[in-house]
Amino acid sequence: MPTHAPAARLDVAHELLDLLNDTGTEPRADTQLEALTLAVAADLPVLLWGEPGIGKTAALNQLAEALELPLTTVIASVHEPSDFSGLPIVGDDPAQQGVPLAPPDWAVRLVRAGRGLLFLDELSTAPPAVQAALLRLVLERRIGALQLPPGVRIVAAANPRSSAADGWELSPPLANRFVHLQWVHDHEVVVRGLGGVWPVATLPRLDPQELSAAVALARRAVCELLAARPELVHRLPTTETRRGGAWPSPRSWDMTLRLIAFATAAGSSREVLSLLVRGTVGDGPGLELMASMDRMDLPDPEELLADPANAVLPERGDLRQVVLDGVVAAVRNRPERARWDSAWALLVRAMETGAPDVVVVPATTLASLRREDWEVPESIEHLASTVALSRRADHAAARADARTRR
Repeated sequence: MPTHAPAARLDVAHELLDLLNDTGTEPRADTQLEALTLAVAADLPVLLWGEPGIGKTAALNQLAEALELPLTTVIASVHEPSDFSGLPIVGDDPAQQGVPLAPPDWAVRLVRAGRGLLFLDELSTAPPAVQAALLRLVLERRIGALQLPPGVRIVAAANPRSSAADGWELSPPLANRFVHLQWVHDHEVVVRGLGGVWPVATLPRLDPQELSAAVALARRAVCELLAARPELVHRLPTTETRRGGAWPSPRSWDMTLRLIAFATAAGSSREVLSLLVRGTVGDGPGLELMASMDRMDLPDPEELLADPANAVLPERGDLRQVVLDGVVAAVRNRPERARWDSAWALLVRAMETGAPDVVVVPATTLASLRREDWEVPESIEHLASTVALSRRADHAAARADARTRR
């Protein structure tokens, strides 16, 4: 057998590997990928949480390629604290010049490139001393005496402690510096990708005409919520596990404000924004913020009462319910015959343009506000039948539920 035969066989193996690696990309709606690229565009550190083998590292490689950023991967758990805080180097005259802290080679390469994607992998397996050394890198972008350029973005990945090898909970100071995104697999994306086509990551397109309005909306949304709920400004969780995730602090609210501005300027969906704000201040405060933002755009009850024929009501049933309750509350605060009639006209309009069940409670309350000298409008008869039908349906459902529980 010729001596070059094994090498030739490896050449064939390399050819097969090249064919397997020859994959393409396609535009595809992907909520978590869009949230990731939006946070990267906003220059905020992102932490991807997910079980091993879920595709976090592959997503970062694809993201770096799509954004044309050189990728630098650092396994946090195999480094010493000095690798991130800087290695002390004794000079000629330390008494006069001090002892400088030399950065590692990967940090020098990032500075020379002027841009890049720094991927801190296996963050949850880094011991507390290493996590403490990472604080300055993640927040200030400094390693020893070296300042990373603005073109460098930071993304980290971690496995839950239950599935991490010798895992640690993240320290609260480090956790509070990240936007936390739960990374889960989409079976359709996986199947399509294994077939040779993966979704492409693209930076969001920010509308230059919307930048000022986006900043104003973000400031208003965060400030109105915190003014009404001051206890949410800073709330350190009581359990160690929750402290290692997203929780509200002045720092994380500032990050949230930035993400709202970017998502608004990019025209991102509500689902994407929800992922980002919940990943920054936690599920509870994040959901409160989303609900508060929903109410910000609701029409003024007084404007609706002034022109019920041309009123535009929200499409979502929960928001429509809030609007109608506000209209009834406005009539209660200033009960007048004309306002009472306008409120009934609005309820009729709501029933004709959406689910009739949302008018049941407002109609019942509005009927109780009637004065003796106020004539009953004809529209009430139509609404009364709807209210009665809805109540009968509720009673029937309650009886059915009671029978089921017996």
